[in-house]
Amino acid sequence: MARALKISIGQCSEKGRKEVNQDVHGAYIPNEPQLTAKGIALALADGISSSAVSQVASQYAVAGFLEDYYCTSDAWSVKTSAKRILDATNSWLHAQSQHSQYRYDKDRGYVCTLSAMVLKSTTAHIFHVGDSRIYRLRGNTLEQLTADHRVWVGNGQSYLGRALGVNPQIEIDYQTQPLEPGDIFLLATDGVYEHLHTKAIVGMLQAGQEGPCDLQAVAEQLVQTAYAQGSTDNLTVQIVRIDELPVHEAHEFQQHQLGLPFPPILEPRMVLDGYTIVREVHGSSRSHIYLAVDSETQTRVILKTPSIDLRGDPAYLERFLTEEWVARRINSAHVLKPCQQTRKRNFLYVATEFIDGQTLTQWMIDHPTPSVETVRSMVEQIARGLRAFHRLEMLHQDLRPDNIMIDTTGTVKIIDFGSTRVAGIAESMTATHADAILGTAQYTAPEIFLDERATPRADLFSLGIITYQMLTGRLPYGAEVAKCQTRAAQNRLQYASVLEDERDIPAWIDGALRKAVHPNPAKRYEELSEFVQDLRHPNPAFLNRHHAPLIERNPLVFWKSVSLVLALLVMVLVARTSGH
Repeated sequence: MARALKISIGQCSEKGRKEVNQDVHGAYIPNEPQLTAKGIALALADGISSSAVSQVASQYAVAGFLEDYYCTSDAWSVKTSAKRILDATNSWLHAQSQHSQYRYDKDRGYVCTLSAMVLKSTTAHIFHVGDSRIYRLRGNTLEQLTADHRVWVGNGQSYLGRALGVNPQIEIDYQTQPLEPGDIFLLATDGVYEHLHTKAIVGMLQAGQEGPCDLQAVAEQLVQTAYAQGSTDNLTVQIVRIDELPVHEAHEFQQHQLGLPFPPILEPRMVLDGYTIVREVHGSSRSHIYLAVDSETQTRVILKTPSIDLRGDPAYLERFLTEEWVARRINSAHVLKPCQQTRKRNFLYVATEFIDGQTLTQWMIDHPTPSVETVRSMVEQIARGLRAFHRLEMLHQDLRPDNIMIDTTGTVKIIDFGSTRVAGIAESMTATHADAILGTAQYTAPEIFLDERATPRADLFSLGIITYQMLTGRLPYGAEVAKCQTRAAQNRLQYASVLEDERDIPAWIDGALRKAVHPNPAKRYEELSEFVQDLRHPNPAFLNRHHAPLIERNPLVFWKSVSLVLALLVMVLVARTSGH
């Protein structure tokens, strides 16, 4: 059984010499599967002395972070989840001040600092605004990881340059730190760290490194020592020691959880968990797909079982398990829907809706010369499906005609999520698994072959290739993209204009396609919506380009032509010189 992330924690907060404690702290250690999917969260907020309601802001910030973080999608990265929560928290606090008597006095409103940390897999994700601090003790070295957002104006006077609730928008410092067993993190407010020497802090924390230790006692000692040294502020500390780090890959916990055997080879009329097999629809080296009937509802479904040849490949099984997980988190009419599981599952498989229709590959064979409007309509549906992925920080990564279905009503649906990259899961995966090329070469974005991190523009590239193929029956770069292993080679790729065909395709659509499938991702559209817009509405930038310059259409021919002309000129000049 793979180890899970384990920590020890100690926390202490005292009002000190003040009447009210405006500091708030908290931590949450979830059980599986959230421990692996979301990690452990800690937060500490410090109210400002000039505000009588600052403790309300501190309470709201900490409680909101710890509760709302675990309500965000498992698909989101830690950074996205936390920053969206903190943006919402900041907006709420600022609005509270704007609707109170403190509207024109920011220092008296709903304002606080916040230092938060999420420990996920083998990484610490740190979020910070204000002047509370996060330190790390590794060995004998105490390092301050956060920067104080305090502005000094002289004569010992200062003010917070940044804090939650001050302005409508907030800039949150974010960083990641690799974890090592034995690391100790200290979160502290200024009422503590301003009254303790670094040597004293290190001495007290090092006691927590030596075997079993009551970190709660260490936290209390830090607070009591700062108080004894004359602190007049609230005093709060949190101490976290990393006891064990996980060694599993992403979703290994799911495999242990399921503990399901692989299904047998399925034959017509066999019954598997209440599904009667009708026939095999498709079999490949990656999976076996069957048409079946649900005995309870009498509806047709599709069952997908793991490939026999790859059942010993942990990375493949992780992707197979991820496929259903992805499908259950996307709600779109243009994305394949999983079946609701109403019976006990005794084998490992995925059950999805049955789509009565054909793949886009077969559709293109049946419709070799579709109208531009038909293509536009289908591309718009595919784009809606892709946007449902991208909203959850997912990349499909294998968009191709075989993975797109058109049902009998003309609705287009994206299928097969075995190559989908999920940001929240990728944070827990090894580089080998996270960065593997999983798509189909002809439709994979060029940057992927250079081991660059995929972005939504990679899915846009695939959609652009498919759009081009639907209009022309061919690929804009042929099979050359996968052969280009350097940026220079990719820059030499020659886009074959759709205007070279005899079909009546507007020049501005060619411009949109050229931009969508540009080898350089920075020169593609930023958003799918921009591409869809330009397919339907002429972009002025692409108008009046019926005859693009040769240097744009075919730079190689252009420079060869220039070289030929120059060579002829040289020959003429040599001949004239010889004649004299």
